[in-house]
Amino acid sequence: MARAAFPRLDFRSDTRTVPDARMRAAMAGAEVGDDVYGDDPTVALLEETVAGLLGTEAALLTPTSTMANLLAPLAALARSGPPGTPGSPAPRLITGADTHMAFLEADGLRRFGGVELVPVEQRPDGLPDLDVLAALLAAGAGAPTVVSLENTSMMRSGNALDAAATGSVAALAHRYGAHFHLDGARLAHAAVALGVPPARLAEPADSVAFSVSKGLGAPVGALLCGTRAYVDRARELRTWLGGSLHQAGVVAAPALVALGRLPDLAADHDTAAALAAGLASVPGAVLMRPPRPTNIVMARLRGLAPDACAERLAGHGVRVLPLPNGYVRFVVHRAHDMIGVREAVGALAAVAATVPEARPATDGDLPDGDSP
Repeated sequence: MARAAFPRLDFRSDTRTVPDARMRAAMAGAEVGDDVYGDDPTVALLEETVAGLLGTEAALLTPTSTMANLLAPLAALARSGPPGTPGSPAPRLITGADTHMAFLEADGLRRFGGVELVPVEQRPDGLPDLDVLAALLAAGAGAPTVVSLENTSMMRSGNALDAAATGSVAALAHRYGAHFHLDGARLAHAAVALGVPPARLAEPADSVAFSVSKGLGAPVGALLCGTRAYVDRARELRTWLGGSLHQAGVVAAPALVALGRLPDLAADHDTAAALAAGLASVPGAVLMRPPRPTNIVMARLRGLAPDACAERLAGHGVRVLPLPNGYVRFVVHRAHDMIGVREAVGALAAVAATVPEARPATDGDLPDGDSP
């Protein structure tokens, strides 16, 4: 059976990139050891490089950001024994209701970490409501707690939160003795959009999850960063969760290539801006307008549910992700160009032409959150 071709206009996620020739060459030539024994030199180099990039003492390679985010509260709060050990404190995680950890990772946190997940309403820019957060922290004072912030804010159209915003959440968490975790799966995008080093955005955090397999384009991997003692604890927990890595240099090598492409993310932001401008011109289209856009564009068509919109766009060769907030998500990455932008805009226009309710948007129609 012939393999299906990789779809050129797949906007569902920036995880849809494939390793290019340079990454494949790095994989083939990677020097390897056994990371379980701590002697894989390429993994060690990747961990040292990312720790330096984020300004932390150490970093731990994990297969996914999901595992990094699961390890984060456990390493912060579990003192002895594997997750769920009788007598160990149940961690409490407070995070935005629309973050990746609350939206897609909550079941894993509860099932495998015994984490009590407490969602908080978010502002249109993705920052949690600080008054609600303060009240929750005060009410649970003394309980082992992690506060998590997502940057960029995925469900707020990839809005980049600046250092002041991150610092405000960190200061509140620390005031009540909580551990502050930064889910920075797309932190590189935030840093490029804001024109600051990633370490500036990570500085207030006690731990940071950093993906190399999203916009940076490596085939797999994320890193959990923090103090050396914290990362040592996370490494032990990674083993218990089945995340032992042996000759993982073949995974670390393309990630090192990806880190060298961090400045290239600016081009993705430009492409996403052009896509947003084109989609906004389609009759009946409404876009979410983040204050500091990056590589995510969220759009909806009046009179058409997101699942139906995604299905009809697929019929025109454009894949997008339907979301429960009423929008479909376009995520731009290095496989997209201006030709693809024009084709995507044309596809949405063709779909809109079949929807009687579609009409030009006016500012007066925009629901709250469309223009934060």
